[in-house]
Amino acid sequence: MVVSSVTALTSSPPAHAAGATTLGAAAAGSGRYFGTAVSLSKLGDSTYSTILDREFNMITAENEMKWDTIEPSRGSFNFAPADSIVSHASAHGQRMRGHTLVWHSQLPSWVSSITDADTLRSVMNNHITTAMTHYKGKIYAWDVVNEAFADGSTQLRSSVFENVLGNGFVEEAFRTARNADPSATLCYNDYNIENWFDAKTQGVYSMVKDFKSRGVPIDCVGFQSHFGTSGPPASFQTTLSNFAALGVDVQITELDIAEASTTAYTDTVRACLNVARCTGITVWGIRDSDSWRTGENPLLFDNSGNKKPAYGAVLTALGGRSKSRGVANGSRIVQ
Repeated sequence: MVVSSVTALTSSPPAHAAGATTLGAAAAGSGRYFGTAVSLSKLGDSTYSTILDREFNMITAENEMKWDTIEPSRGSFNFAPADSIVSHASAHGQRMRGHTLVWHSQLPSWVSSITDADTLRSVMNNHITTAMTHYKGKIYAWDVVNEAFADGSTQLRSSVFENVLGNGFVEEAFRTARNADPSATLCYNDYNIENWFDAKTQGVYSMVKDFKSRGVPIDCVGFQSHFGTSGPPASFQTTLSNFAALGVDVQITELDIAEASTTAYTDTVRACLNVARCTGITVWGIRDSDSWRTGENPLLFDNSGNKKPAYGAVLTALGGRSKSRGVANGSRIVQ
């Protein structure tokens, strides 16, 4: 495999975002979005919803669009929780990412226990078609298939879909999704595929390359980007560039960084900004207390909803401008 040449990191953010004072507005200055994962149970928390509606212009439902919620029993669809989030987004001028249609986890037992290929194929395609038809025109991008590759491997992981339908289930899911909503951006989403030299990254890359060469409808690849304290791997921008060169958009879909280093967040944002087809960034939660990694304080707002230093670093990297109130211990306090 040939590693493409990588544009050097630039320190000059988009000039047209210079006056922006929120993450979404700053990202929009370069034609991108800045989003977050949202939990319906927290929308009634005024601190949470105030930050959400001020800062973010893209929403991903944290759990409300997963199979165990959407179709808890065969043919019985429960869209109410997700509908509430979609309605909130619509009312506040925010777009939606759909997450997720086909995933081995948070899967009802009635699906995971299917052993007949014809039955599972019918169930999978009906789930995709029904969900996408329900939200047709309301979802910007769908994670059609999520986390299909085995850790540290170029092969698909063992799952009911792989075990019963074989490798072809990924392609079939994307073809079904295109038919269900031709205008939606169709994404493959996974974790630990940020380092270009990892086997899993190469496995996903080979699949996407194959899909594009055969006309399988795939429009983007999502990088979950759940990073440790050191942030993104040195090859992250190379990875984004190489995938983009296949003719797909790339998106950072579930970003969080242990201890929220300003440098690590800056490096991540710049890697996206330096790749023209990196269309947006979503952080996986608003406050540290909302995070699935809450003990690692990985997000841009603390438990009380105050902006952390990483917030200012991200805003600056996006080309925005922090508002400040005085100086404490020689440091500007971002508000």
